[in-house]
Parts: sequence; C-alpha cells; structure tokens
Amino acid sequence: MVTSSVLYPRVESLSSSGINCIPKEYIRPQEELNNIGNVFEEVEKNGGPQVPTIDLMEIESEDKTVQDKCREELVRAAKDWGVMHLVNHGIPGDLIDRVRKAGQAFFDLPIEEKEKHANDQASGNVQGYGSKLANNASGQLEWEDYFFHLIFPEDKRDLSVWPKTPNDYTKVTSEYARLLRSLATKILSVLSLGLGLEEGRLEKEVGGMEELLLQMKINYYPRCPQPELALGVEAHTDISALTFILHNMVPGLQLFYEGKWVTAKCVPNSIVMHIGDTVEILSNGKYKSILHRGLVNKEKVRISWAVFCEPPKEKIILKPLTELVTEAEPPLFPPRTFAQHLEHKLFRKTQDSLVPRKAD
Repeated sequence: MVTSSVLYPRVESLSSSGINCIPKEYIRPQEELNNIGNVFEEVEKNGGPQVPTIDLMEIESEDKTVQDKCREELVRAAKDWGVMHLVNHGIPGDLIDRVRKAGQAFFDLPIEEKEKHANDQASGNVQGYGSKLANNASGQLEWEDYFFHLIFPEDKRDLSVWPKTPNDYTKVTSEYARLLRSLATKILSVLSLGLGLEEGRLEKEVGGMEELLLQMKINYYPRCPQPELALGVEAHTDISALTFILHNMVPGLQLFYEGKWVTAKCVPNSIVMHIGDTVEILSNGKYKSILHRGLVNKEKVRISWAVFCEPPKEKIILKPLTELVTEAEPPLFPPRTFAQHLEHKLFRKTQDSLVPRKAD
C-alpha cells in the first residue's frame, strides 16, 4: 500500500499545473452532473428555501420569554433543516479571523513543506495533511486537500502533527477549540430540552467533557478548471453529534432540502452548524442529519474549517433514547457503537457504487 500523495498528486498541484481538463477520477457520475451548477449563480438565487440563521444572543437570557423564543427557533431549525447559520455565538470575531489566517498560512506554504505533515491513511494514521484516497469501487476522488487533527480534549491531542508554521497556529486553534467545546455544551443542552429530556442528557450520551472528541478538518478546495464536472466533497451526512464550520466567505456548501440542492449563503460573522448522525440517532430521527456536499469553482480558492464533535468509538452504544421510543414511534435505528456506525456507512457507500442506484 502507498499513501495518497504517491497514488495521486495533491489537488493543489493539479490546479496550479495549468491543466484545462481534470483527470477522469475527479469526474462525477452522470446522475450527479445533471445538477452541478455554477456556485456563484446558485448563491445569488433568492427564491425558494434558505438555510435558517439562528441568533444565539438570547440563548441564556434572564428573560425567560426571550430565552424560550431563541431556543425554540434553534430546535425548530434542527428538526426541519438539521443545519443553520449561528450568529452572536459568543466566539470573538478576532479569534475566528486568527484561526482563518493560521489555516490559510499553512496552506500557503509550498507543497513540499506541507508534505512534511503528510498523513498515512494506509497505516491508519489519519491525522495530518492529506488528499482523499478512493474508498469505493468507482474510484471516485474529490477536488480537495485537507489537514486533519484532533483539537480537544487537550490531553488527547498529538501536537507533533500540528503545523509549526505559522507559529501562533497551536495557540489560536487551542483557544478556538476550548470556546467551541463550550458552545457545543450550550447547543446540546437546548437540543435535550427540545426533546423533553433533562438539560445534560445529550451531552452525557455523547461522552461528556472527558470523552467527546473535537476533530478539525481544514478543507482546501483549489480552483478547478472544470467545476461543472467535479465536487469538493461528495454528498454525505456527517457521522458526528454536531459539526461546526467556518469558511473564507467563498460559497460552496449545498444542502439537499425537500428534494432539491440549496446553496448556502455566506453569512458574515456566522458559524455553520450541522446536526450529525449521532444526534439524529439519539433523537430517533426528530433532529435531522442533512445530506450535503461542496461545489468548487474556477475563480476562487475555498477553505473551510470543519470541527466534528464525535463520541468515543467503542465506549458508547448509539441508539434512540428510551424516552423517545413508543409503540407509535418505534426505534428507527439499530444499536451500534460509533465505530460500527462508521463501518456501516462505508459499507453502504461501497455497495451503492457497485449496484445501480434506485429511487428511495
């Protein structure tokens, strides 16, 4: 086995090589090509559904009526969409700018410098700099490079794989991780109450402060000479409990809502939050883990910073919570560990690429 950097060049090097046609491994199947549009045209469309924006300013207001209204809006968005723009989230704008600048500075390094941080997926070492290895029978690749690392809890980090350049990378990323972990607790509390559960229930079910892992993936989507043929990230749902995403204000995120792809607007000073499979399972489908994907473009590099809040792989059995299961609403999901859920999704993905797709 060899690593991805040997199998295929980095997408960044393909992009900067001056090619006019992308390699066939990056071209999506015909049924996907029918609905890949120009992202800059898509994002300007104002008709139809829009990803909700939730203002968290009053999430802990002393005025109960005001607080309840804020929380109800968050719960409604989690049930209807499973994704939202969070504003007034409590994480300082200057820190978010520094996180963005630090990640950008790493990807601005020459590729040979970034390769010093290369991961080795074949041996199971997923942390570090990488590009996607084809993990399905179709051999499909995505138009992105990335940097992946665990950022919280602090005692579980491996700082040896973190970028050394820029020199404030560890400081700003660590501070962001701490604040994001607190935000996750607030969100999980509201989601618990929205299910009629005790405030701390979902947090406990996903591992609590000791065990819930925050994994950051900086996604780098280079300019693409044929964006109508490729995807930065193929359609998927997140396996996490929650996912928090920053981006560099270049559009690309699309959500599959009510049978159509909806392009998310770029909302200033926001963090995009997804409900992941883990919370969807625990809530017995009341909260949605929405199918989403990433478009690429010819004009601008897109970068996003996704933090996946994941339960421990083996310690917790994920299944619908007992209080949410009735005769009228039986469990929609079988009991699995997080690791088993991940394996199940990868297996299904492989099967889907072998068998002609059927309508649901």
